[in-house]
Amino acid sequence: MNCYVYVLGSTGKGGVRTYVGWTNDLEKRLAAHNSGKGARSTRGRTWTLLYSERYDTRSEAMSREWHLKRDRAHRKQLAQAVVG
Repeated sequence: MNCYVYVLGSTGKGGVRTYVGWTNDLEKRLAAHNSGKGARSTRGRTWTLLYSERYDTRSEAMSREWHLKRDRAHRKQLAQAVVG
């Protein structure tokens, strides 16, 4: 099973935001976030895919998601793509 870890970016009230998650269907998950059916913290914004990585197992993807959520420097660097 292919699993993906992804970073989304959005601009709006409060400036630029990023969101990190994992899924086994990247396109479907991005559509869910943009339709308001994704995670609560992503509702009400338009999201752009900034970055993704593919993994063979769910546990690998979840571990990488955990690390990316804590890597604020990397997320900030990716967020610059949304702004400029």
